[in-house]
Amino acid sequence: MKELELEAKIENLHQVLAFVDEQLEQMDCPMKVQMQVDIAVEEIFVNIAHYAYAPNGGPATIRAEVKSDPLAIELTFIDHGVPYDPLEKKDPDITLSAAERQIGGLGIFMVKKSMDNMKYEYKDGHNILTITKNI
Repeated sequence: MKELELEAKIENLHQVLAFVDEQLEQMDCPMKVQMQVDIAVEEIFVNIAHYAYAPNGGPATIRAEVKSDPLAIELTFIDHGVPYDPLEKKDPDITLSAAERQIGGLGIFMVKKSMDNMKYEYKDGHNILTITKNI
């Protein structure tokens, strides 16, 4: 398992993506899968940066672990900001037009649909969100 610790700030997104992409490239991950993972990682990290510690900043940890049988990457995002379970949020009604839909929620919905597994727990004062994508 590899780990990256940094401030949960938008300007650190490039470091997070580079860290994740390095793991994926070592796995010979297909570009389509890498793009799906990158979109999910961006959505999750930006949400942490914007909301977990608002209006101040705080630390975030990203763990990457390669799983086998099936080959997959498991990414865990940890912060000790405001408790928030994104899986509790009701999925947006995508049958409605953009004008009729409520604002927000589409990013996490896309993450749920594009990843093979997503789980959340709040433990010892930490938000722990884990996504898994089969390669």
